[in-house]
Amino acid sequence: MKVFKFGGASVKDADGVKNVYSVLQQVGHEDVLLVISAMGKTTNAFELVIKNYFEKSAGLQASIQEIKKYHNQILLELFEDDKHPVFTAVGNIFAGLDSFLQGNKSPNYNFVYDQVVSLGEVISTTIVSHYFNHVGLTNTWVDVREIIKTDNTYRDAIVNWDATKAAITKAVKKKKLNITQGFLGSDENNFTTTLGREGSDYTAAIFAYCLGAESVTIWKDVPGVLNADPRYFENAVLLNQISYREAIELAFYGATVIHPKTLQPLQRKEIPLYVKSFVNPLLPGTSVSKGADLEPQTSCFIVKKNQLLISLSSLDFSFIMEENISEIFALLHKYRMKVSLIQNSAISFSVCVDDKFGNFAELKNVLSKKFKVTYNDNVSLYTIRHFNDKSEATVTTGREVLVKQTSRETLQIVTKETE
Repeated sequence: MKVFKFGGASVKDADGVKNVYSVLQQVGHEDVLLVISAMGKTTNAFELVIKNYFEKSAGLQASIQEIKKYHNQILLELFEDDKHPVFTAVGNIFAGLDSFLQGNKSPNYNFVYDQVVSLGEVISTTIVSHYFNHVGLTNTWVDVREIIKTDNTYRDAIVNWDATKAAITKAVKKKKLNITQGFLGSDENNFTTTLGREGSDYTAAIFAYCLGAESVTIWKDVPGVLNADPRYFENAVLLNQISYREAIELAFYGATVIHPKTLQPLQRKEIPLYVKSFVNPLLPGTSVSKGADLEPQTSCFIVKKNQLLISLSSLDFSFIMEENISEIFALLHKYRMKVSLIQNSAISFSVCVDDKFGNFAELKNVLSKKFKVTYNDNVSLYTIRHFNDKSEATVTTGREVLVKQTSRETLQIVTKETE
């Protein structure tokens, strides 16, 4: 069996859905499981709904209406008959949203987030499944919320592998085309959970591991994995082959083409991962598998924007010792700070973090009781794998370097843009 993952950009409009059908006609669709994300920027749109809900904003209904309007336009372009059952199916999903928002009693933002944002994937796969059946491509719609079982860490759930494998093996029909949702699971009480932003790649890997799949293909609007994000770097180069080890390193440092958690289950069973273009599906793309670490051998650039550089020093100029560092990391974990870089000296300790849950103000208040806290917000963290003088100059020219850290193959630099 093969697992294909199509992201939001691939199904952002009716032409995108039709193109997914075209890709399957070109590369084959028997014995395939499709993992599909929410359409376009729907996740962001649902995040606005949640914001309006918690703020009791008058704009709540308008923000929901925008999402309905967006999907209805896609439906009208895909189905000539507005009496097609898909209109009722999508309408029922929105009715479920209204019912949840009216009846919810939980003040837990992350819980509400998962119940609401998850509907983007449910809507997109409902539309795609109905469209494929409409044009003669028979498929089975699979509700991933019933088969990927997790704990209740909402917005970043941990998979229960034993329960998930048993459920997947039972639910997925081999020799057929199956369509399911990325990013989602459910806890032991059957409340929806999510696996973290960009978690659809991880979903594909979970299915591949549990099914012993032949391969996973991530279909994107780029020709494969590039050595740099073309939004920030000129002359990006296509990487033909990446080893599992190198891909895990790149993902760890923040390469966005492959989700950090995606690669471990694939490596365990040596299932190759391909990153290909849904614009030119017959091109070879990038292979992540056993083999050469990197082909061609070149510097790889990763940039994380909007990071926070926190520097701590002892109030009495005493050494920052192991017990201090242990306490600091316990607090970083408690306040869910994703640490990307660490640097310490005798009397200071610095970390570059991603405050994606907005907890820094609380963390700062706690840290200030024991340490002098200074920080720079909105900094950029550049990581260069296989660096050299030329690649370093590419990053540092025209920027103020706040922190620089070098290992044998990796250079990390925290910078502030200069005016």
